[in-house]
Amino acid sequence: MGAKGLLINVVSKTKSSTACRYLLFTFYLLIFTSSVNAQTWEGGFSAGGAGYIGEMNQTHPLKPSGLAGGIFVQRNFTPHLSAKLNFALAEISGADSLSNNEQSRQRNLSFRTPLNELTLQLDVNFMRYTPGAAFNHFSPYIFFGAGIANFKPTTTYQGAEYNLRDYTTEGVAYKASTLVIPYGVGLKYNFSSSWNIMANLGYRYVKSDYLDDVSTVYRNRIGLSPLESALSDRSGERTGSYIGVPGSMRGDNTRNDIYMFVGFSVSFTFLTANCYY
Repeated sequence: MGAKGLLINVVSKTKSSTACRYLLFTFYLLIFTSSVNAQTWEGGFSAGGAGYIGEMNQTHPLKPSGLAGGIFVQRNFTPHLSAKLNFALAEISGADSLSNNEQSRQRNLSFRTPLNELTLQLDVNFMRYTPGAAFNHFSPYIFFGAGIANFKPTTTYQGAEYNLRDYTTEGVAYKASTLVIPYGVGLKYNFSSSWNIMANLGYRYVKSDYLDDVSTVYRNRIGLSPLESALSDRSGERTGSYIGVPGSMRGDNTRNDIYMFVGFSVSFTFLTANCYY
């Protein structure tokens, strides 16, 4: 099966979401609807750290809390513009116990969230970038795009790990997937004929405030099981006094969560006889 047939097959069999199908179909249009003589291809991997900004980290936007890695395929249209389909795995975490704010420490929540994302993004090079040529081997760049992320916030309680979404700690049954908008900056360098290395920092605006399972108010614990009640309000574990009055603020739903990737990528450029340069 050729590359075109393979991608059509992937698009038709993708069941996870309409957004995921849309991303794959859009990439199909990008890569197969114009002349193959005006392109180069890249394939590669990325590795680095992942962090988050939300209720349990509001003051350290550059602080990684877990690892991230991914693979990607990229089409270069011109020395200044390329499109990339990227799949990444990451983990983010946070804990009120690490906060400098006494009120946050008293709340005493914590989380660990594995996530995966599929994104389609455009890279815009500030300088001409031509892998394999005798010149134009370096450029800073910016990127932006759209995608979908799946996430599962968990926490550890009395030595066991629990999927917080299953316990609706705020009485909200939120979705396990969300739209993400990636954006960021980077540097790329063609260090050996077809080989490239990139350093990048990127943030993801998230259309959800539940990456950390914290967003709105404390729920009424009447009728809850002991485990549901304990996961909803953990302040008593620290002080012996519970602060979770039903309806009082548990999080801040005026701003959605954000997560970030920082690290490097390595790619191989498949040069053709008639490249864009």
